[in-house]
This record gives sequence, C-alpha cells and structure tokens, in this order.
Amino acid sequence: MKTFTLKPQDIERRWWVVDAAGQPLGRLASRVAQILRGKHQPTFTPHVNGGDCVIVVNAEQVKLTGRKVEQKRYFRHTGYMGHERFTPVRTVLSKHPERVIEQAVWGMLPKTTLSRQKVKQMLKVYAGPSHPHAAQQPQPLTVAEA
Repeated sequence: MKTFTLKPQDIERRWWVVDAAGQPLGRLASRVAQILRGKHQPTFTPHVNGGDCVIVVNAEQVKLTGRKVEQKRYFRHTGYMGHERFTPVRTVLSKHPERVIEQAVWGMLPKTTLSRQKVKQMLKVYAGPSHPHAAQQPQPLTVAEA
C-alpha cells in the first residue's frame, strides 16, 4: 500500500459554526483546535493546512469552570526587565471576549507557522450571536459534553 499525502489542490474546506454559550472553555477550544488542524478527517496530513474554517459565536457567554474567573491571568512581557504584565480573565472577558477563545485555541495548537496561519485565517470569533459569514453556509458543530 502507498502512503496517502494530502496535496493543496485536493483540499475541500467546510465551514462550521459553534455556539459558545454555556460551553466550557477548554472543551470548546480543544474541539475547535481539532477541526482547524483537520484531525477529524481521514486525510489528515500534519504539514498541510487541510483543516476546516470555524466560526465561534456568543464568545461573551463562554463558561469558565471552578474559580478561573477570579484566578486565571494572562501573561505578557513588554521586553524590558521586570516589566511583566498580568491581565485577569475577568477584564479580558468584559472588554474583548473573543480573545479568550482565540488564546485558548492557540494554546492547543502546535506553535508553528502553519498553526499561526490557521488561527489568523480560519478561526473567526464573534462576541455576539451574529456573524457575516452566511454566504459560506456554515454547518452547526456540537461540542460533546462528557
């Protein structure tokens, strides 16, 4: 048997829409990362961008379990010694709720240039229930509850 390798001209992208209202952040992010990478398809090839596009709506209603709303912080460094900045997740959820999901999905992807392309081009996150991608006819995607 020959090994199958997906070629860029053989890629057929599908669009998925996920409702984040009431969904746990980690389960939602892991499912979205799986779809972005293309691991749900039998033609998965790690070095080819063969994943599907994902639209996440209602990002402001995502659920954080436990005490993460009080305790979770995002870290960034300004580049100067001792200039670490910590932003509580409560602040990010109130100002830019789409960034919480983007950060969680990015954390579950390998840190490569291919993954960076996937997050920038194929992941669309919106705080409210509406999105401008109706022309792509996205199909609903469910996140399994365990």
